[in-house]
Amino acid sequence: MAPGLIGRKIGMTRIFTEEGQSQPVTLIKAGPCPVVAVKDVGKDGYSAVQLGFEDCKPSRLSKPVRGIFAKANVPVKKVLREFRVDDAGGMTVGQTLTVEQFPVDGLVDVTGKGVGKGFAGVMKRWGFAGGNASHGAHRIHRSPGSIGQNQSPGRVFKNKKMAGHMGDETVTVQNLKVAAIDLENNLIIVKGSIPGSKGSVVLIRHAGKKT
Repeated sequence: MAPGLIGRKIGMTRIFTEEGQSQPVTLIKAGPCPVVAVKDVGKDGYSAVQLGFEDCKPSRLSKPVRGIFAKANVPVKKVLREFRVDDAGGMTVGQTLTVEQFPVDGLVDVTGKGVGKGFAGVMKRWGFAGGNASHGAHRIHRSPGSIGQNQSPGRVFKNKKMAGHMGDETVTVQNLKVAAIDLENNLIIVKGSIPGSKGSVVLIRHAGKKT
């Protein structure tokens, strides 16, 4: 089975089913992605496939990265990502992967970097209830409340849910159904939403936990 594809999120729209129901979908321009390198357990210690995506000028890349494409005899690409696989024996350097590998009504996992939301309080970031809105509450309506104990242990535990930087994290959404495939325009249309803003790079894999 092919490892997956690199794509770019175009945006969301909707399609209508045969029964006339509106279905929200996300459009992803994925591939074609040439195989730049194949890693095997015997030589590299793990099994993986490196893919490239989107043409760019060689001058936009560093010399070491250009060397990776030169070694594979593949035109330079703007995006280079690695996909772990159980067995990369069927992959060859220079081979091109397209959206054809994803069947309609099949399931995929999509990984992307979520939209950054800046500094956020505990109510927005973690869903805290907040303090009282009345009964003498004074300027504590959206505060977190107590964050620790007294003399024992006398400190705040690690990973305590507090205010801070929200979003801008790598997120994977699993088991999204493929609504349609457009081979001519290299488009894959999946039901529902995926992480990231419009134009962001996403990784599309075959579902690892099929329901």
